[in-house]
Amino acid sequence: MSKHSELFTPTVLAGHVLPHRVVMAPMTRARSTQPGDVPNAMNARYYAQRASAALIVTEATQVSPQGKGYSFTPGIYSAEQIAGWRLVTQAVHAAGGRIFLQLWHVGRMSHPDFHSGELPVAPSAVPFDGQIWKVNPRTGRGEMVDCPTPRALTTDEIRGVIEDFRRGARSAIDAGFDGVEIHGANGYLIDQFLRTTSNIRTDEYGGSRENRLRFLKELVDTVADEVGASRTAIRLAPFLTARGMACPDILPTILAATEYLQDRGVAYLHLVEADWDDAPAFTESFRQAIRERFNRPIIVAGRYDKARAEWVLSKGYADLVAFGRPFVANPDLPLRLAKGLPLAMLDSNTLFGGGERGYSDYPGWSDTRQAGALRELEGVS
Repeated sequence: MSKHSELFTPTVLAGHVLPHRVVMAPMTRARSTQPGDVPNAMNARYYAQRASAALIVTEATQVSPQGKGYSFTPGIYSAEQIAGWRLVTQAVHAAGGRIFLQLWHVGRMSHPDFHSGELPVAPSAVPFDGQIWKVNPRTGRGEMVDCPTPRALTTDEIRGVIEDFRRGARSAIDAGFDGVEIHGANGYLIDQFLRTTSNIRTDEYGGSRENRLRFLKELVDTVADEVGASRTAIRLAPFLTARGMACPDILPTILAATEYLQDRGVAYLHLVEADWDDAPAFTESFRQAIRERFNRPIIVAGRYDKARAEWVLSKGYADLVAFGRPFVANPDLPLRLAKGLPLAMLDSNTLFGGGERGYSDYPGWSDTRQAGALRELEGVS
């Protein structure tokens, strides 16, 4: 490990002294126990294996049945789910880790099969191109299916969703989490409210930029009032264009949100960068604009390797860097990055659904070396 590595210097986040700046990014893995979308002992093993992360952010977790949009994703609204998540937090803390729960409502990114045949909900009934992962009941296999045009939430329903987030945040703390990260990115419900292309409301939750920000502000205020601003964070995706999210006003809107989040004193701002091949560039000028408005911890995520992580930290544009897929295949990713060890390859066919294979069976470096030595002793090539 280089003594000049920014990635491996300590920092402080949400009152925790972190030994380095390698965060485990939230990644949907769709392995909750059915029925009931309940976290389980296998999930606890998976997260505990990765407890060497500076911080773990869990997979997105629906705050209500209405917030669900993918098969087998976990919830945080039933007693059984809270108990299941407690298994996870206890395992991670026993291994010396820190863990935030990502709170989720997918909005229109859903399917009637998850809602007793009813349409998914959104700020407005706007058609869009989007797909979700759903298990086909006839074949038992997961597949990508189109999302229908949603129905618009009423004003009272919007307030109900905010209450669901409040309860979810309280339940997360009761389950032992160190804090919560509100999922405001990737075309899900909060993101839908922020963008003109998905929100055509003309009331207090749509139209002008200030109105489109109202849902985010009221939701963050409610969660922060419930569990404390120092245990409340949010993830945003400024440059997202997929899923009908292209919006000419989104960057000024995100900058206005950032000023509010700074004043609110949230634990951190998590910026997800578009990570597909022809995605818009996350410009350096926008990084500078964000940093000018937010001097609290910033986490960035999106196809980072060690060199790029060192660059973004050295420029002061971020304080921590989140890694997703590399953390899946390398449970001891901080060790491998620190020592320049080879990274294991991800089996992308096992990302969603299934059991231990491709989930909690990836070995750490020491296990890999021991297995290699054993094969040599046994004469196995």
